[in-house]
Amino acid sequence: MPRRLLALPVAALVLAGCAGQDAPPPAPQGAPPQVTFTADAATAVARPAQYCDLQLTDCTGDPAAPVTLPVPPGTPLVVTVPPEIAQTPWQVVFSYRDAAGARIDQRSPVFPPNAPGLEVAPDEVSRSWALTLPAPEDQLVTAEVQQYGPPPQANPETGEIDFPIRASWVLTTAS
Repeated sequence: MPRRLLALPVAALVLAGCAGQDAPPPAPQGAPPQVTFTADAATAVARPAQYCDLQLTDCTGDPAAPVTLPVPPGTPLVVTVPPEIAQTPWQVVFSYRDAAGARIDQRSPVFPPNAPGLEVAPDEVSRSWALTLPAPEDQLVTAEVQQYGPPPQANPETGEIDFPIRASWVLTTAS
């Protein structure tokens, strides 16, 4: 009888630990949000490489923030963002090498605040998006989550519309 009683709490702890892997860990009070990148069973949690206030007047960079994760060819990369990012417009910019070795740069759609269709993480507030490359032999090189800042404005010098990026979280793949 004691063995059965012990098995239930141990199983509950194991399952609770598994569920928490999909959601980014909460950032310390006042700290910028973190993004979780997952491929197969491997996970990397990234701090922002660049983070600005809402007006883009106070920005900090963290050269040690980019993370590395092995992402084998044909393996989807799951990007999980906390509510601080999910409740704003964001996108994933990425590069990969095709079978011929050519580097190709692309980006996801821009996800609006609380975008419908994104996977809801186990914490029920974070959102996940799976990046799947076009061909099974394609090799992901880098992925960057970009959080948009203030509304776009026309650049007075060029007349083009600027879409300011407030923050970015960077992943490079292990070769």
